[in-house]
Amino acid sequence: MSDAGPELRPHPDRSLPADPGTRAIARRLYEAVRALPIISPHGHVDPRLLLDDRPFPDPATLFVTPDHYVTRLLHASGVPLEALGVGRAGLTEAESREAWRALCTHWDVFRGTPVRTWLEAELAEIFDVTLRPSAATADAIHDQLADRLARDDYRPRALYERFGISVLATTDDPCSDLAAHAALAADPTWAGRVIPTFRPDRYLEPADPDWPGAVARLGEAADVDTGDYAGYVRALEERRRAFIAHGATSADHSHADARTDPLDPAEAARIYRAARAGEATVGEAVALRRHMVFEMARMSCDDGLTMTLHPGVRRDHHSPTAARFGPDTGHDLPLRVEITDALRPLLQRFGTHPDLHLVVFTLDETVWSRELAPLAGFYPSVYVGVPWWFLDAPEAMGRFRRAVMETAGFTRTSGFVDDTRAFCSIPARHDLARRVDAGVLAHLVAEHRLDEDEARDTVVQLVRDQPTAVFKL
Repeated sequence: MSDAGPELRPHPDRSLPADPGTRAIARRLYEAVRALPIISPHGHVDPRLLLDDRPFPDPATLFVTPDHYVTRLLHASGVPLEALGVGRAGLTEAESREAWRALCTHWDVFRGTPVRTWLEAELAEIFDVTLRPSAATADAIHDQLADRLARDDYRPRALYERFGISVLATTDDPCSDLAAHAALAADPTWAGRVIPTFRPDRYLEPADPDWPGAVARLGEAADVDTGDYAGYVRALEERRRAFIAHGATSADHSHADARTDPLDPAEAARIYRAARAGEATVGEAVALRRHMVFEMARMSCDDGLTMTLHPGVRRDHHSPTAARFGPDTGHDLPLRVEITDALRPLLQRFGTHPDLHLVVFTLDETVWSRELAPLAGFYPSVYVGVPWWFLDAPEAMGRFRRAVMETAGFTRTSGFVDDTRAFCSIPARHDLARRVDAGVLAHLVAEHRLDEDEARDTVVQLVRDQPTAVFKL
């Protein structure tokens, strides 16, 4: 312990098995993947961050404000979101210190969470912080971080290289002109790979009051008349092609349920007309959305985009917070989902199509062994998405592997996705996933269910080969 208080020293064996013999195996497996390049096939980093390559403005803007994993638990502990800078375009130095001090003062609320593990790794291994965050150390740590952020080797591009990222997928609106992606790809000083992801949710939800306007904007972006259903479908197809031309390899979808019931084309056209006129019933709007998710699978078979589906989230659970601070501010909450029958129409039609890769994620872990693993254990198109969001914690990731591998093995799962807006958390999140997978495989070796050379091949496959193949990278 230093004079300033307890030190921050992430243990080199963190999240590895406690049993000494199993831990020794896990250490060897982890060492095989520790330094492998990071493949990030799904996340929310703004590509302009790397295009502009400006210094990060302040510690709170980097670590606290954009990260709903951090802000939600602080909010639950009584810290107002406005004190954390949420919904703000920029912070003064005093505001940054206030937000940072709130994090450090409430450091104890993160005990036992993966957020604590990520933050410790970021602070210690990227910024060389040696003080444990607390009310007493908040200002000193803020000063150290601010000093580092002013250096050229802490700019976004330098950190991208330092983190060993080989590919970074962003999440993009179908109407985006993808100008930042085009500029990055054309920049002779940039050697990284940043690719867009097609995210059409708002254009598939006719119940949304803004849906008619969104569809009109879609038509403008695609230069297609969306006055009828055929034009609407064609506009989506055109924008997918534009994304592919800019390097996209996947399309991402998230709705309240996973149903994929197709409609007769004439019925789809009728509901589309009614929805544009604001006359569709709630049931009709839901039916058209479910039909369009089916259509997204058909389009993926045609154009090759991997289809990722993560249903079962109640977006903006607290309406007053959403109205004041906007979306993605920490109160999107999980719902129960049903997968087997919901996906059956889609899989009946496209489940054995050679060009479909369907990655299904869920926040409802009760379906891992009951539904997702059996589906992926039969359909060559289906892969089980690894835990993310509320479930990318060591215990949950371990439960996932144990629930899925007995039915679907390891090869029917996706690579790890970090799903982050917090740029510096990317290496910490991937590192934790690698440690957990090393531990799961070490247990199989210790129980003589797998030879160590097979375990080593598998842990490398999970980090490198699976995401590359599943997301067609």
